[in-house]
Amino acid sequence: MREGSLDAPVRHPINWNDPDFYDMDKILAEMDRVFDICHGCRRCFNLCDSFPVLFDLIDESESGELDGVDKADYKKVADACTLCDMCFMVSCPYVPPHEFDLDFPHLMLRYRAAERKAGHNDVATDQLTRTDRNGRLASMAPGLANWASDLDNGLTRGLLESVARVDRQAALPKYYGKTFERRAKANPAARDAKAPAAGRKVVLYATCFANYNNPNIGEATLAVLARNGVEVEVAYPQCCGMPQFEQGKLDEVAEAARNIAKALLPYVDRGYDVVALVPSCALMMKFEWPLLLPDDAEVKRLAQATFDVTEYVVDIAQKEGLAEGLRPLEGGVAVHIACHARAQNMGNKAREMLKLIPDTPVKQLPRCSGHGGSWGVLKGNFETALKIGKPVARDVYKAEHKYVSSECPLAGMHILQGMERIAADQPEGERKPVPSQSYHPIELLAMAYGLGPAGGASR
Repeated sequence: MREGSLDAPVRHPINWNDPDFYDMDKILAEMDRVFDICHGCRRCFNLCDSFPVLFDLIDESESGELDGVDKADYKKVADACTLCDMCFMVSCPYVPPHEFDLDFPHLMLRYRAAERKAGHNDVATDQLTRTDRNGRLASMAPGLANWASDLDNGLTRGLLESVARVDRQAALPKYYGKTFERRAKANPAARDAKAPAAGRKVVLYATCFANYNNPNIGEATLAVLARNGVEVEVAYPQCCGMPQFEQGKLDEVAEAARNIAKALLPYVDRGYDVVALVPSCALMMKFEWPLLLPDDAEVKRLAQATFDVTEYVVDIAQKEGLAEGLRPLEGGVAVHIACHARAQNMGNKAREMLKLIPDTPVKQLPRCSGHGGSWGVLKGNFETALKIGKPVARDVYKAEHKYVSSECPLAGMHILQGMERIAADQPEGERKPVPSQSYHPIELLAMAYGLGPAGGASR
């Protein structure tokens, strides 16, 4: 039950085509209103760094109130927001339909969009988040790309920090020479026509991360769905636009939404469900795209046909039952529930799915990993990201589960780095080993089915 409203939270369309959306005076006035309400509440003090930054600015001002804060410092608050949506979906009692009508993340998005409209562009971050271009180039020479991004490569990591502001200590995802889309076409999984979910049809939206950085997520999904009798196709028109959304590049996101809807709706028309492999992409497709393009019937129709991968597997389990053959994962699983999975308002499907594996302890980690997409790898943000994610890393380190899992692959990598920091602070004789890799939950379900070792895709 929410403090100020008994109704479920609702979101307004993002009026990015209205010139007033980019009027900085009006944006600052709205930030005055919202920040003053946040100052009086402070329920979100332990979420992303936006709120500590805001509250510190207020507390350290001469008046101790918002009127003592220089409006130029509002940028610090906006820049610290990772658009995780946890304040809106979980903590804030004043979201619409409450009369205060707060949507903190979308206000920060509006500020960034206005900055960009005014010509204040971050060239380094812009280049870093061109995931399709970067993925295509890196897949041509994955050995070189992975050598250059390796944490032990002081020469190239120092250069990357200087040029692209990527912290030299931040772990970066690896690249593969053969994308998931190409692998799926070359080796389609043979489905079991007698399995429980026979008759279902799915088109997997590969996502840029699974396509270029971890094809094993896609291959595991393909294998699990085929084992359960689902007919599967794989498509990857382009990135969903989340990296551009975070920067306020709303015109690019809208274009991506229209292009992907046009590519995937023919599958929907033939009775296919759409399944996204990474929660950030599912969130964009199901919720953010329809808010950006509320009058686009194709985008709305695609949103209604889209599922997150763990959500879809749980739906099979509840309606038809999963195929037999799941074996225990000895040592248990610590599973991080990604913020963008929670923001889909579908429940903790990753935990529900992993609990289907027999005799396997599952520890749920509901707090934020701190990573925040491209935000968390940047110089000046990385240490803050580790600080935010320390409670999660500490919980996993203490729990000693064999497998560390997150629906968000970047969050999983970040949690491991946090665990390594915690281990390094322990007396040498008391340090516990940190797992060498984290897994998407669907990889672990595939492993429990005996469908190949998770993380086994060759580069």
